[in-house]
Amino acid sequence: MRHASDAAAPPRERAALRERAARVLETNWTGTSTVPSRTLYPHQWSWDSAFVAIGSRHVSPLRAQLELETLFAAQWDDGRVPHIVFNPSVPLDAYFPSPDFWRSSTSGRAAGAPRAVQTSGIVQPPVHALAAWLVHRADPGLSRSRSFLARIHPKLAAWHRYLLHRRDLGGGGLASVIHPWEQGMDNSPCWDPPLSRIAPAPAHAFHRADLEHGTPDDRPTDLDYGRYVRLATDYRDGRYADGKGEFAVEDPSFNALLIASEHALARIARELGATGTARHDRAERLTAALVERLWDPATGMFFCRDLHATDSHPASRAPGHDTSRTTTGQMSPPPALVPEYGVSGLIPLILPTLPRHVTDGLLRTARGPRFGLGTAVRLVPSYDLTGPAFDPHRYWRGPAWFNTNWLIERGLRLHGEHAEAERLRTALLGTALDTAFAEYVDPYTGRGCGARGFAWSAALALDLLQQPRERHEGGTWG
Repeated sequence: MRHASDAAAPPRERAALRERAARVLETNWTGTSTVPSRTLYPHQWSWDSAFVAIGSRHVSPLRAQLELETLFAAQWDDGRVPHIVFNPSVPLDAYFPSPDFWRSSTSGRAAGAPRAVQTSGIVQPPVHALAAWLVHRADPGLSRSRSFLARIHPKLAAWHRYLLHRRDLGGGGLASVIHPWEQGMDNSPCWDPPLSRIAPAPAHAFHRADLEHGTPDDRPTDLDYGRYVRLATDYRDGRYADGKGEFAVEDPSFNALLIASEHALARIARELGATGTARHDRAERLTAALVERLWDPATGMFFCRDLHATDSHPASRAPGHDTSRTTTGQMSPPPALVPEYGVSGLIPLILPTLPRHVTDGLLRTARGPRFGLGTAVRLVPSYDLTGPAFDPHRYWRGPAWFNTNWLIERGLRLHGEHAEAERLRTALLGTALDTAFAEYVDPYTGRGCGARGFAWSAALALDLLQQPRERHEGGTWG
């Protein structure tokens, strides 16, 4: 079954994998949306639902549309799309932070939190316009008959306005994240320097329900969690007003996904009768800002920018990294950049108009010893294989994830690296089957970690089962 992605693979094998992936999505379906995991994550998560919609469009375009519509029904008046939409039938102690922690209907009232549903107050990466466009292309007739794009377009536009205006905390045009959970790679070593300034919440202030469903050695530490809780508490107590917190970071993958979704919004605008030119132009400006602010040509990598760092702050000298030169003798990133090699820095490969010298640099880094694409690993790790904080099993500190590898596969194909993309596609499908659609895996061995029957792992396997032409038809982001 490891060759289920090959065109020559027996149809029975491809059908079996498709059936198993579809069964995971069916199991995780609540009637209006899909939970990432029935045990560990029993609510609706924002970027999970976008990836689920991308995959489920191949099984049920209607359900894919409903997935996004349910999420955007919980959008706040200021445009933000909350990272969790809570299911009221789930007990409060099933997940932390629970609705009574976020207090969205009271603390979020000034920002226009909905009253009919409880949500969190932070956001997640903006994959949604891209997902909406791909879902539309799966069945344009159904989409038009339901006015799917016409109804969701203004919500997507408001979401992007929020990010581009309320979250441009650095003044350089890029959106900032104000909590590690917003970027989605919760305990990445990229967050260690900016998080080191945060005093953790006391241990008695929270109960970690995640440890009841996962191995502690695979999860973020209690110290990390205490800092997450402190940041979320301060944001809530500040009534979810942006720009006042101690954590503000410009992240490469968050902004690359925003740019890809701007390109998708341009396509949606054209489908609805507008030109889309302004959206494409904005995507080009954002791409230029991404390169200007986060690209380091000496290392061939995009890095996070810590907006609260100073030249003398440890964020400019992460542990294990020389601030003047790399191991190859090249100059290290500028002080405000966090010189940690997280997979986030490779995700801009999804951008169609990235300068060629930048693309070439990223490909060299991806194939090099830090990420081992095509050589040392089965799937691309979430963090530098040679880094001092690398751990092949601990959440985002080394394991490989299906969504980031799916994005890299698309980026490789977009830039003409078809053979390498096909090898990665094959590895992803084999790993998905071998691990029963694990949440994440050891990048060397492919051994599954975290939850099984994980929704986006199954959904993206469904997408990868389609031949590349079918996956990208009408759906490239250029």
